[in-house]
This record gives sequence, structure tokens and C-alpha cells, in this order.
Amino acid sequence: MSLPAVSAPGTPPVEPARDPYHVYLDSLTSPESRRTMRGCLDRLARLLTGEEGATGAGQPWHLLRYEHTVRIRSLLTDQGWSAAYVNKHLVALRRVLKEAWRLGQTSAEDLARASDLAPVRQTRLPTGHHVPPEVVGAALSACDDSPAGVRDAALIAVLYSTGCRRAEVGGLALTDYDPGARSLRVRGKRDKERLVYLTTDAIGLVERWLAVRGADPGALFSPISKAGRLRVRDGRPVGLTGQGISDILTRRFGEAGASRRTAHDFRRTFIGELLDAGVDLATAQALVGHASPATTARYDRRPERTRREAVDRLHLPKPRPLS
Repeated sequence: MSLPAVSAPGTPPVEPARDPYHVYLDSLTSPESRRTMRGCLDRLARLLTGEEGATGAGQPWHLLRYEHTVRIRSLLTDQGWSAAYVNKHLVALRRVLKEAWRLGQTSAEDLARASDLAPVRQTRLPTGHHVPPEVVGAALSACDDSPAGVRDAALIAVLYSTGCRRAEVGGLALTDYDPGARSLRVRGKRDKERLVYLTTDAIGLVERWLAVRGADPGALFSPISKAGRLRVRDGRPVGLTGQGISDILTRRFGEAGASRRTAHDFRRTFIGELLDAGVDLATAQALVGHASPATTARYDRRPERTRREAVDRLHLPKPRPLS
């Protein structure tokens, strides 16, 4: 299946200012969101055109109708992707269609019909693994006294004691840190702000990092050169990317002799520890920035423990020959 033809052959390509693809991406507030949704739209373009190098730029999104979008949904589900991953692509599709309507390229009626797609339903266990305290301790021990080592220890401490997403940590600025309140002001999905709080041990590691980083305005955590210098732009430290944070975790846990851990593993561990400690679901939800309490509840390990303990009451009969 191919996208409908944009117009007659020889017509100039759509200008970026009039391209729903560019307009939609420009409307997103965070670089991480722009990267994610650009990837979704580019993937849709490759899926539909069959061209390996296709992107969403210049595609005739305004010509898509219900019969096209329902086929797109079917193609996505056939990829074997998770429901959340498929639904993320459908969100990108709906949003680019809406931008086409805002630009006057399609009618409200065609938009409503093309966007009338049911989300993919699926029940799966949360991804990721629990990070035991002793493994975190080993990773912290692997962080030496170099500028990168001091930064990495503070980064691990922040992830472990807040459960923040990697993009949220990468987007932190120095001004988001309040040592008196032991808090960080975090900007989450859809640019929603929330306060998270650091343990006293985490504060100590962050303060140690700030003694190295300095007091210049800019990102709280920044890439560091082999010479031990922070990467700056216009005199301000730039932030770590999500991939940069992942690379740091891979390196430090590898040096500690532990299996690979991700920022999402810290997030899963943080939520589980909160609920295990008796923190109510609404508080846990607010701390991690979930839009729905149902999402937070999926990380509750207590029902899993109860089921395991129930099975432990059973005893396998000892082998014996039949008479």
C-alpha cells in the first residue's frame, strides 16, 4: 500500500512551513518528544511507501482517509509490536492529520473519520528488572574521583531516589535543584511539571558533583570530555541525551560486574519500593508523573509476592514407584 499521490507530477514539494509533518514536530516542547514522534512518522512513511530511506516530510498526509488509516492500524499490529508502541504511532498519525486540518489542507469531517481509530488493547507485564540495592552500591563504587565518575555517581543516585525518566533527568537545569527542600523540578510528558525529592545520601553525591560542575547556569548533568571539561554551548553546560544516560549506566554497571540496567529499571524499582513501603497509589503516581493510577498500579509487586507465597504452600509429592 502506498500513500495517495500528493498532486499532479511536477508539482513543487510542500514547503516546510506548510508541511503537517514539520508543523507537528515544531509544536512539541521537548527534544526527546520530537525525536520520538519523528521516528514514528518516518517509520510510518517507510512502512507505507516501501522506501527504505523515506521520511514523513513531504508526504501527502492531508489526503489520508479512513480507509487508509484503518489499513495503517492493521499494518502496525501485524509488525508484532507491543500495544503501547503501536498506539504511540497512532498518536503521531492522529496529530499529523490534525495539523493538516489546522493548515486548511483537509476538512473537519475527513479529519474526524480518519482519526476514528480504536487504540490497540493488550495486557502485558511492565518491562524492566528490579535493581537490588547491592547492585546500585556496586555501580556507585565503580565511579571514581574523576569529573565523569563524580557526575555518574550523582546521576545514579538521582535515578534511584526519584524514578525519573531518562529524558527528564537529561532536561534538568541547575535552577531546578533546591538543596534546602531536597527537591528537583522535573518537566515530564506534555511539559507537565512536578517536584521529586532526593534522599540525604543522594543530596551528598549531587553536592559533590556541583563542586566539580560549578555554578554556571545550564544543564545539571552534562557530557564531559576526556580532558575532564564540561561540554558547553554559548557558555552554558549542555544536557545529557537519553542515549548518553543509557551509555553511562551500561558502562558503570559493566565495570561493577553487574548485568546491564536501564533508567526504566530504576523507575520500576522506585515505584515498587514505594508501594512495598505502604505509600498510597496516588502519591506514587504523583511522584513518577503517570497520567493514570492504573499505569502506576502495574508496577505493584505485592500481588505478585502474594501469588508466589501461595504457591510456596504447595508441596510436590516425592517420587515413588507405582505398585
